[in-house]
Amino acid sequence: MSEQTMIIPTWDDVKIAHERIRPYIHETPVLTSRFINELTGAELFFKCENFQKAGAFKVRGACNAVFGLSEEQAAVGVATHSSGNHALSLSYAAGQRGIPVSVVMPRTAPQAKKDAVIGYGGKIVECEPSTSSREAVFAEMVAQSGADFIHPYNDPRVIAGQATCSRELLDQVDNLDAVIAPIGGGGMISGTCLTLSSIAPEVKIYAAEPLNADDAARSFRAGHIIADDAPRPLRMA
Repeated sequence: MSEQTMIIPTWDDVKIAHERIRPYIHETPVLTSRFINELTGAELFFKCENFQKAGAFKVRGACNAVFGLSEEQAAVGVATHSSGNHALSLSYAAGQRGIPVSVVMPRTAPQAKKDAVIGYGGKIVECEPSTSSREAVFAEMVAQSGADFIHPYNDPRVIAGQATCSRELLDQVDNLDAVIAPIGGGGMISGTCLTLSSIAPEVKIYAAEPLNADDAARSFRAGHIIADDAPRPLRMA
């Protein structure tokens, strides 16, 4: 999808995505905690994507990409590389549509994740736990199958799908001051920015990441992307 990754998704894409994926996802609940509110001195609302289909928000983007394919595209199947949630989310989405799905996963990926991919009907091709091995194995697999590559986050279809999460949140909670979204690969935070800039520009947006996996913060300071395959050990003072 090298050409498609150059396309910037729009608010219209988000609206289409939301209608497209409704039959295959949960509208996850928003929960609150009086204890945490008292602890922080703020009123916090938690959008519980841990209750989502396949257990992760990534199923939103995966479903949007899979169900947006033409019949001709879907016939050859889809493929991706992932060590976890995107792999099983894409396998779930492909299984719902009844099309083939292949996933390149590091041999060191958690067995529970591998079992979930297989349970959803995905085919796993293992690689060594390095970026170079993952890319080489994936390139060979796609060359043989011709499957549509659905990137874990750097794909406009995936970003539009992830954007539906914050759209739901705005429908569920009024008068938000700010939204905090995770920044890993960037699909969810990109979708969050797309939604809020389109329909709630007054709401502030914060991107959050673990202290010992702060490649986004380091990339921002450096002015270029710093790739980070694994979290750094956290040094306690």
